Order: sequence, then C-alpha cells, then structure tokens
Amino acid sequence: QYVIKVIVQTIQLLYTMLKIDQPSYILLQNPPGLPSIAVAWVACLFWRSKLIIDWHNYGYTIMSLNHGRNHPLVQIAKWYEKLFGRLSDYNLCVTNAMKEDLWVNCNIKAVTLYDKPASYFKETPLELQHHLYMKLGVSYSRFNRESVGLNAERSAFTEVDEKNGHVIKTRGRPALLISSTSWTGLETNIFLSSPDYEQYINEGVKLPSLVCVITGKGPLKDYYNGLINKLHFKHIQICTPWLEAEDYPLLLGSADLGVCLHKSSSGLDLPMKVVDMFGCCLPVCAIYFECLHELVKHDENGLIFRDSNELAEQLKMLFLGFPTLEGKLHNFRKNLRASKQLCWDESWDQTVLPLFGQNE
Repeated sequence: QYVIKVIVQTIQLLYTMLKIDQPSYILLQNPPGLPSIAVAWVACLFWRSKLIIDWHNYGYTIMSLNHGRNHPLVQIAKWYEKLFGRLSDYNLCVTNAMKEDLWVNCNIKAVTLYDKPASYFKETPLELQHHLYMKLGVSYSRFNRESVGLNAERSAFTEVDEKNGHVIKTRGRPALLISSTSWTGLETNIFLSSPDYEQYINEGVKLPSLVCVITGKGPLKDYYNGLINKLHFKHIQICTPWLEAEDYPLLLGSADLGVCLHKSSSGLDLPMKVVDMFGCCLPVCAIYFECLHELVKHDENGLIFRDSNELAEQLKMLFLGFPTLEGKLHNFRKNLRASKQLCWDESWDQTVLPLFGQNE
C-alpha cells in the first residue's frame, strides 16, 4: 500500500508540476520529501529551473518514530533523502546544527534560515484579553471566575472596573500556562505525571493556582481527556479547548508562561510553537534536546528542563510571589521585548534573496 501510494503521488505531482508556467526556481520544503524531492528535481530538468530545498527536518527520522531506525523502509527513505538532496542547487535549513549535519553526513552545503513568527503573534492588549476570556468562558468554565453574578463582567483573570469602566487584572488571579501538543504519550505524560506543584501549595508555599491550557489535536486526545477528568487537583485546572485560528495568537499573547514538550525526531530542528510564543514575548519552559539552545537561551528568555520533576521546580521558582513584577518570569519577558529580532520578511531578504541573484 505504501509503495502504491508513493507511485500514485509521483504521477499526480509530476503531472501537476509539468502543467504550470515555467518557473525560474522551485522551492521545496522537506519533509515531506518522498516523492516530492525526486519529482521536483525531474521538473527542474524539464523546465531548466533551479531547485531549492528548505530542510526543516529529515523525513526518515520521522518515519523511524513508528518503525524504528533499522526498518528497511526507513533505511530506503534515508538513502533516498541523501541522494536526491545532493541534486539540489541551493539548500536552506532551520538550525546551524542541521547545517553542519547536512554538510558532514550528506555533503550538502546549506544556509541557515531561522523560522520567524508571523506578524500577528504579539502581546495581546488587556481589553482584548478580557474579551477572549469572556468568549472562551461560555464553553470552558476554567476561564470563569467562581462565585460571580450572571451579569458581572469578570473572568478568572480580568474584570471591568466599576468606577471607570477600564479592564483590570483580578486580585488573586490564577497563572495562565499554555502548551500546544500533538497528544502523544511522551508529551502529555509530563503534564500529568507530577503532582509536585500541587504539593508545594499544600505545604504552604505562596504560589498561585494554575490554569493549564493544552491546545492541539492528535490521536490520543480523547484518551488523555479521560485521564484529566479523573484528576482531583485542587489548585491546578487543565483545559483542552479547540481554538479558532484567530484566537490562538491572542491566547499566547495573554498567557503568563508557555511550556514546550516538543522533542525533535532528528534533534536538529526547532519547535515553531516556541518561535510563536517568543513573538508574543511569552517566556517558555522547554524540554531539552540537542540544538534547543539555538532558540531557548536558558535563564535568559526561558528555562530548559529534562523531566516533569524539574519542570515542577521551575514552575515553583517562576511563580513564587506571582503576580509581582519582579523575579525571573518578569525578567524573561523584558528580555524578549528588548531583543530586536528580524521579522520574517527581513530575514528572508538577508538570507535567501542573495541566492536568487547568483543565477542572474
């Protein structure tokens, strides 16, 4: 079935590409690269075009998550990716670690082009935060304030000041933590396996209650929702909403802390979810893998942890005395605001545009 699928996709893709107007360049993102790299290369021969591959990861390492590194299909995919990857004219990649790996193991010379957030990932004004919380509170009780009259303009995090009508943050509000996951066992178990944060509060540590929002979709979401419903935390509430596309960046820009549980299949790519969080000046706790330091600077714009116990310790440190405008959490946000990163267009113009000039 897999072989038939690849053959059918090859025919469909090649037919489609040979019908388009003659391009000067074909820009291909990998993965997925099977069969698109070979098809794009053939199309370039036909059109006498230049092929640019944008390496975001390796397809064979993603396949190995299900089949294992030594599976024949994985080995074939690895051979294919290296062979046809070398036939490209130019190559982009998302980390310096991948740039080095492409050169050492594949003899492919690449230019690093870091992912950048879209312009709509930014801090959310307080009025918009309040509107978002009230909207989400209709479907998800975690965003509502307990013991509030039906007509009160209050959420769990914000309220309208009765004196001047301005939106303010509520006293004693919980901290809002957000994570995006594909609902795999590894990622979700980190959230559910450690009651340490709850224990800290029970022992008298002055920490806020937590509202943990886990977005995304995946095959195990219903299973883990069942486990979440059986939890009886007093100070931690977990919410798994399905967000409209325009609400996701607003929620990132409203949160107090982001948590990233992404572990790269190759150890050479960076999580786009953290890029988006940083665009919203949202500090991050991220699980360790080899090249993560190229994005998350430990103790500067976030923290890197290795297991659920270390994450609980970091949450304790960051939220101690919350919501004071002092401490590491506030400093991380200040550092993110102060770091003047190139926007996506500027980064493209500096890094990729010169490649096109080489062909003139």
